[in-house]
Amino acid sequence: MLQKQPSYPHLTRSLSAVETWGFGLTAHISWTALVPAIHAALGSQAIFVWIPAVIVGMLLNYQVKRLGVHFIDVAGGTPNYTTKLLNKYPMLARYAAIGYLLNWISYLSVNTIVLRDLIKVNLGMLGFTCPDILLDIGFTLLPFVLAFSGTRALSILHSFFIIPAFGILIVFCVQGLGWLAFATESPGFFPQSWSNLSFVDWAKWFFFVTYATYSCETASSFVADSNHPRQTLRFLDIAAWLMPPIFWGGSWVVLRLATDPNLGDNAFLNLVAASQPFWGKFAQIGVTFLLVAACLLGSATVVSNCPRILYQLARDNYIAPVFSFVTKRGVFIPALTLTLVYCFIYLIWGDVARIVAVGNIGWFVSFMLLHLGLWLERDRPEVLFPKISLAILLLEIVVLVVGGIAWGWGNLVIGLVFPVGVMMIDAVVRYVSFGPFRLNWWIKRYQSRSAVVVRDLVISQVTTLSVLLCGAVMVGWLLGVKLSKTAHTENNNLIVVLLITVAFVGVAIACWTSLPQVVAIAEAREAAEHLFTVAQDGIVVVNEQGKICQANPATEYLFGISPIELLGSHLNYWLSALDFYPQNWEKRSEQTLRRKSQIIILEVSVSDRPHQDFREYVVILHDITKRKQAEEILQRSEAQLREQAQQLASQLVQSEKMSSLGQLVAGIAHEINNPVNFIYGNLTPANQYIKDLLEILQLYQKHYPHPAPEIEKTATAIDLDFVIEDLPKLLNSMQVGAQRITEIVLSLRNFSRLDEAEIKAVDIHEGIDSTLMILQNRLKAQANRPVIEVIREYGNLPLIECYAGQLNQVFMNLLTNAIDALEESIVNSEIVRSCRLASESNYQTREGQQSKVNHSELWTMDYGFLTKPQIRIHTEINDNQEVIISIADNGSGIPQQIQQRLFEPFFTTKPVGKGTGLGLSISYKIITEKHQGKIECISAPNKGTVFIITVPLVQKGIDELATAN
Repeated sequence: MLQKQPSYPHLTRSLSAVETWGFGLTAHISWTALVPAIHAALGSQAIFVWIPAVIVGMLLNYQVKRLGVHFIDVAGGTPNYTTKLLNKYPMLARYAAIGYLLNWISYLSVNTIVLRDLIKVNLGMLGFTCPDILLDIGFTLLPFVLAFSGTRALSILHSFFIIPAFGILIVFCVQGLGWLAFATESPGFFPQSWSNLSFVDWAKWFFFVTYATYSCETASSFVADSNHPRQTLRFLDIAAWLMPPIFWGGSWVVLRLATDPNLGDNAFLNLVAASQPFWGKFAQIGVTFLLVAACLLGSATVVSNCPRILYQLARDNYIAPVFSFVTKRGVFIPALTLTLVYCFIYLIWGDVARIVAVGNIGWFVSFMLLHLGLWLERDRPEVLFPKISLAILLLEIVVLVVGGIAWGWGNLVIGLVFPVGVMMIDAVVRYVSFGPFRLNWWIKRYQSRSAVVVRDLVISQVTTLSVLLCGAVMVGWLLGVKLSKTAHTENNNLIVVLLITVAFVGVAIACWTSLPQVVAIAEAREAAEHLFTVAQDGIVVVNEQGKICQANPATEYLFGISPIELLGSHLNYWLSALDFYPQNWEKRSEQTLRRKSQIIILEVSVSDRPHQDFREYVVILHDITKRKQAEEILQRSEAQLREQAQQLASQLVQSEKMSSLGQLVAGIAHEINNPVNFIYGNLTPANQYIKDLLEILQLYQKHYPHPAPEIEKTATAIDLDFVIEDLPKLLNSMQVGAQRITEIVLSLRNFSRLDEAEIKAVDIHEGIDSTLMILQNRLKAQANRPVIEVIREYGNLPLIECYAGQLNQVFMNLLTNAIDALEESIVNSEIVRSCRLASESNYQTREGQQSKVNHSELWTMDYGFLTKPQIRIHTEINDNQEVIISIADNGSGIPQQIQQRLFEPFFTTKPVGKGTGLGLSISYKIITEKHQGKIECISAPNKGTVFIITVPLVQKGIDELATAN
């Protein structure tokens, strides 16, 4: 059985639908590399292999689309859908996904070899020679350079070239079929005779062509990071219907026009021969563009698709967790590295025929297991046609045995064993204690800022671009000299190769020079705009004349009008003490804002922002009215300074906090409750109405089985069967969601207690649970610590008479302090761990003298190395009819000297700006003065902390009131 899935972040939905569609067309143009081989082997009989292969591929696209709708957040597409279907059989699921992955990786290696051979032939015509290893490494690394850059350049570049490449391919297919059908020079649309085709040959080549026909579902791999996932999945329908004109039509054109037996299985020669009759002299350039585009775009798809497969497998715990790591800019560094390693392994092997045969075996088995999973899960709604899937599975078993043996026993065995070898390597990665094999190693590495900071990015970018462009000019000059000596028309093909390659290289240069800075600038702008919007202080931007150009939402509270109304007015209209000219303003000053009968004192901070053509001033307005009032109170009576000021401040904070929090919570609960009740109350009749309408619709379908064409067309367009099936589920989901919102509103109302009397008998456990729910976000696992476990040990308590809202505030203060203490303990654990590692050095230098470190003292320090933070809440009733509530944490504890001052006003050990020193003081007054109870703290270093609250079951005030009545 698999372990529980770790909590990993989802991918950012950053890819546009068009970019994902581009990846979905890669398999269509890969047809150009497959058709010559099958044509050379089978002649016109090859069409009988393409026809069933395309039909199965189209059915596969529809099935994958349905799975994608169900698994909308799953990355990697088909192989990861297979693991979901086979989750009861984890070894089969893992094997299927890895077999699929290895075939895609082999595709990149094959593309590299094809490009290397193509360039060597063209360079040979010019008298140039280039080592194979340089071309292999260059074309292998080129797409990886783009993928490692951390921008969307790869997907955008892919979309840029896939459109013209696919357009040329469609023109080839359609124009070729038209020429065959209508041209006077045509040899005829159909051949005069047909050769025999044995089942062995059919199975062998059916196994071969699934390399392309099964891979037209590639767009599904990008659903999890598509900003329009349903549009991405909808493209699978389009990709399915683009298969017949290309795989059938294009193959038929090649079969009928590339008839010279001397062409062999050379893709370039076959496609040129087929397109020469209707493209003429443009045939060679067009075919070269198609082949180069197919190779480079295929490689780009590999480095985009494979890391997502590995990422999802790691998320589902099928492979080592390290492969789930992805940077904030979407770079799958460990997954890309593994993909690159396997690419070089294939390149070292070097035999294209064996690479294709071996890779295709794992690929074919992967789809067999997909169809097996569809049959096993045939009762699930996302399975479209299970019986057809079973039939395809049985056919694929026969094809694997017959066709696999036909391609060679050795290749069959290697192809079946290869995924097992990868699984063994993954087991080594899981258990070897090596930093880069661990997810936390990558997380820590990319959370910290780089120690190397380039101070002048312009110099580095210009230098890099200059070197690379000068090198490109030198290569172009040498080629020009050579071309002038050997001016053959065949050399025009090299221009096409260079054109696409230079485009990839140029974008790669930009990815590592300008584009990261553009992305960083965009991110910084978004962060600044966000801060400008959410800031609680008023922020205005004024021009050189002092007129307001921008104002954030917080200014509405200060000025009493909307920020839009402020635009164009002079700032000294509101703050009359300011000079008319901004250049004379002080950097920091205090100003008085008169708003109707109210006087607001503002602390004004001014910073100028010079631009190329003008100057702006950013003015931050901080309301210090309450602070000034407190200062005036302090100045009036210095004798009563400390005690009165502390009491006033604590009362102000308490009343403001509880009033604002209670009003906010109650307001939100009230505003949510009304529309939710409306929605929830209408769901039942809506459900019944829809059932009635669906029943009538089914009666129409039963008694009028042959509707009008327009109705039939509309029903097909809206996928009526899916709507009938999915609509009740949709309503059920809405009902569940409305119920969940109702529960949340109830928890908020329980916490605020604004709709109850000030003193009332309540369930203490409800208040604790409501407080924990509000703090749920802080209890979750964070980047620097694990989840905080809350252990509830509730006793059998009756209703308690108390001030419920104020008691909830006590729970909030104590639980918040416990969370803070646990987080600080984890930080201290990490610091001590680092110190212990540093203690390997026995000597330290102090003012030029060496002194021995006392190891016994250092190693006896015990901070617990907290790895499992916990909060334990215990309630019970004692013999005195008092409720005892204890809230304990397993943090590093509180020193004795600090415990003595815990409940003093304004005493805090937290950093400036994080703690006010009033939480425990207010809690103490609520328990002791309001509830005639007591609160105490028990703690010791490294032993945790526990706060014990004792409250009477019945308040005396209520008893006395009842007696008087």
